Amino acid sequence: MAHNQFEKFIPVNIAVLTVSDTRTEENDTSGHLLVESLTAAGHKLADKVIVKDDIYKIREVVSRWIASDAGTPDCVQAVLVTGGTGFAGRDSTPEALMPIFDKQIDGYGELFRQLSYEQIKTSTIQSRTVAGMANGTVIFVMPGSNNACKTAWEGIIRDQLNSQHRPCNFVEQLKTAEQLKKAG
Repeated sequence: MAHNQFEKFIPVNIAVLTVSDTRTEENDTSGHLLVESLTAAGHKLADKVIVKDDIYKIREVVSRWIASDAGTPDCVQAVLVTGGTGFAGRDSTPEALMPIFDKQIDGYGELFRQLSYEQIKTSTIQSRTVAGMANGTVIFVMPGSNNACKTAWEGIIRDQLNSQHRPCNFVEQLKTAEQLKKAG
């Protein structure tokens, strides 16, 4: 666990992916909630996409983002994925993304379900939330409801993407962290 926080707040370039067979830009409330939350926290929206619940379409979008060049100011450093985490027939977000993780962040799903239990009790066991690192990009997957997105953002993700959060956060692990360390 790293303990070298930055002295000042460093905005992170974050992409938002909504996985849904039915949502459009007009009714993507969870995607919009995440965009509003990340920008209110001082981060930059790098991209926002809605994709059908299809393993290969999900991988295509996220792979493009994690392959973005660390040398450019608009590279994607974090990805927030909402939707496709349940047990319905087409829910496939964890299966799509876990194979591309370099490292899985096991505690994310555990903590999400602990926080979610306070709200939805045992139904939280159906929240197949996962997170991982891939090519210097942190990826957080959460259910598609507004409440679940709010729980994940406010209870976990916001602090972990805050360069000043102690005792540790993910910012120094992200691509371009070396350039950020020199600036911070």
